[in-house]
Amino acid sequence: MTGPTLEDERTGQDAATQRRSRRAAAFAEAASAGWKVWLVKIVLLGVIDALAIYAILVLITQGQWLPPIVVAVVTALVNVVYLKPGLLPAKYLTPGLIFLFVFQIFVVLYSIYIAFTNYGSGHISTKDDAVNALLLQSQARVEDSATYPVKILEKGGEFYLLTAEPGSGDIVVGGADQPLEAVPGANAQGAPGFTTLDFGQIIQNQDAIGALSVPLTSDPNDGFLKTTDGSNAYVFTSTLKWDPKADTMTDTKTGVVYTDTGRGAFTASDGTQLLPGWQVFVGFDNFVKAFTDQSIRGPFFYVLVWTFVFALLSVATTFVLGLFLAIVFNDPRMKSRRFYRVIMILPYAFPGFLSALVWAGMFNQDFGFINQVVFGGAAIPWLQDPWLAKVAILIVNLWLGFPYMFLVCTGAIQSIPDDIQEAGRVDGAGVWQIFRHIKFPLLLVSVAPLLISSFAFNFNNFNLIYMLTNGGPRFADASINVGQTDILISMVYKVAFVGANRDYGLASAFSIIIFILVALISFISFRQTKVLEELN
Repeated sequence: MTGPTLEDERTGQDAATQRRSRRAAAFAEAASAGWKVWLVKIVLLGVIDALAIYAILVLITQGQWLPPIVVAVVTALVNVVYLKPGLLPAKYLTPGLIFLFVFQIFVVLYSIYIAFTNYGSGHISTKDDAVNALLLQSQARVEDSATYPVKILEKGGEFYLLTAEPGSGDIVVGGADQPLEAVPGANAQGAPGFTTLDFGQIIQNQDAIGALSVPLTSDPNDGFLKTTDGSNAYVFTSTLKWDPKADTMTDTKTGVVYTDTGRGAFTASDGTQLLPGWQVFVGFDNFVKAFTDQSIRGPFFYVLVWTFVFALLSVATTFVLGLFLAIVFNDPRMKSRRFYRVIMILPYAFPGFLSALVWAGMFNQDFGFINQVVFGGAAIPWLQDPWLAKVAILIVNLWLGFPYMFLVCTGAIQSIPDDIQEAGRVDGAGVWQIFRHIKFPLLLVSVAPLLISSFAFNFNNFNLIYMLTNGGPRFADASINVGQTDILISMVYKVAFVGANRDYGLASAFSIIIFILVALISFISFRQTKVLEELN
């Protein structure tokens, strides 16, 4: 074996010298920035660190552990990036990466997480909150309950009851989340740190005070103290009895026992559930429900097919009309072409949701412009009939979309070299042959990516559907609020935010399906676009 050669030693020394030079240059660059820049940097990092520490403490108090760790790691990395000399690319990339994670990646990951839970109406909070809510909503006054003279206290925007315990006379204070307990320094008129409400203040807040239920002890089965007039309170107990050891909820009136079946609600033997429940992980149940539940599967596949038809016809009709107008107004023999082009793009200049509202009025069955003027007073149910409503949507979307295609096609046609077209004329090709074999293939290469993006936009064109028909007419036999002109994105909105039963888990599952469909179609379309480029 031989040791390192002289050349290897020189190479190592040169590398070390270069590292020292880069380090010295980084420190020199930092020093040249001046103390003012460093002061601003330290102040901003101090604000960020303070907010991060506050967020970490809040998350920990809520029983969260993974989010505080993520916040701590990200904050530490930000401090390293901006305090260490050099790392110039990271200094520019860090804010963008953070916003990308918060507003894009986190939203997608959270939607995926929700899709595998039963999160929705009646299943929003934790099991402890559900138990308390069930006991509170099934309260009944205890017969011959002792009267508790009370004072109404306020602290931090929350209301409390101050009273004396029967028998002992001890002064105790309790709130919605705090059982009755002794407070040092409290007397019959108030307690330190609390504000005692007068009669006028009680009147102003009588709804909130009347809804206040104060647990007598830490065991909710012992009952609650409630007041209706702000001066006297009575004991209320729940008709449900919670047994934490057996994990059951028993109806004391009927004797029915409800158990935790692992589905996020106390359930009786006949399948009856007590709501509210709580949020639990349900695996692929939402996806299975979307494809197997008869009352959901039929409307879902109907909406899925209509979404594809709507997106394809919207792209096809707007492209054909836009291309036709671009060819017409690109003819040099036409006079005042600029004036006509301005008129053509006017629908594109107005907000889409306003245009949809105007068209909704024009399509009105009783007094709309189209029925009254165009069809001589006919009562055509444009927005009430399922098929006519689809036609109306396509007409309005054509009005809104053709100016964009007109502008795109105009630019693409003008970019085609004249010598290529002239060569076609020399070879004896006619106008139609030049368009078919020369202009259109070249135009399609540049326009195809925009057609794909237009398809993706119309696949999720929520504004038009919501403003024009609101998805109606509605399916009468569907268990979810969905109509015959809904597309997938408007159906997701209704499942999540419209009606009494809002199923965020199912809506998130639909969102993932939409994402997969659009991504798959875009991938296939871009591959075909690449084939077109290779052919040309």
